[in-house]
Amino acid sequence: MKIDIHDLSKNLTTPLTAPAYSVPTYKFVNREYLNIVYRTDVNALRAAVPEPLEIDEESPLVRFEVMWMPDVSGLGVYTESGQVIPVQFNNEEGDYVHSMYVDNFPAIASGRELTAYPKKWGAPKLYVDSDTLVGTLDYGSLRVATATMGYKHVELDLEEARKEICRPNFMMKIATDYNGQLRICDLVRTQITDAHIKGAWTGPARLQLFEHALAPLADLPVQEVVSASHIVADVTLNPAKPVYNYLLH
Repeated sequence: MKIDIHDLSKNLTTPLTAPAYSVPTYKFVNREYLNIVYRTDVNALRAAVPEPLEIDEESPLVRFEVMWMPDVSGLGVYTESGQVIPVQFNNEEGDYVHSMYVDNFPAIASGRELTAYPKKWGAPKLYVDSDTLVGTLDYGSLRVATATMGYKHVELDLEEARKEICRPNFMMKIATDYNGQLRICDLVRTQITDAHIKGAWTGPARLQLFEHALAPLADLPVQEVVSASHIVADVTLNPAKPVYNYLLH
């Protein structure tokens, strides 16, 4: 039996008979975050963030994050890690998602195709080593990041934790036509609005970044660790919406 042409639009992805990912909405149970905010070089930060997003040049910050997701509807189990950068757009504070490294292909494919998450394959881990929460990121066989934090040293206010993970996210959506010309080049915005915080803590933290040509996290060097958080929450992802069309400017 042939696939009816009217049914093709119901498929978000290929192969038609074995799609690369499931239909959203994606719900996360016991999503666990290790977030380390650090001060970096302002010139490096300026070079990483596209206009019209604005950075705080007086306080150039980056957040390195590792997220362990043990229960995700439609996507299964995975871990991701990367860097986000505090920015402003139209007087709204949010985070520019600079890089993400993920160990689950459906999460990579759906994140890139349905939204604009800058996901690549990587091998992040989040685990407890004795009295220390540890987040690592390997690219291939090489270590590119190691983060450590004292395990549950001080409880955080749950509302402050909710605000931390519910900040607006800005990303670049880029797609070409069949001739290699830009067809879509948008700045998009998304935001988690459904989050149930189950626990949140802070403690002493350190972060090491190692040079790598294809996973260049160290291009935003660590000058000083400013803060750290460990958060466990149930969240639901929302779709992204375009907020700036580069092809029209």
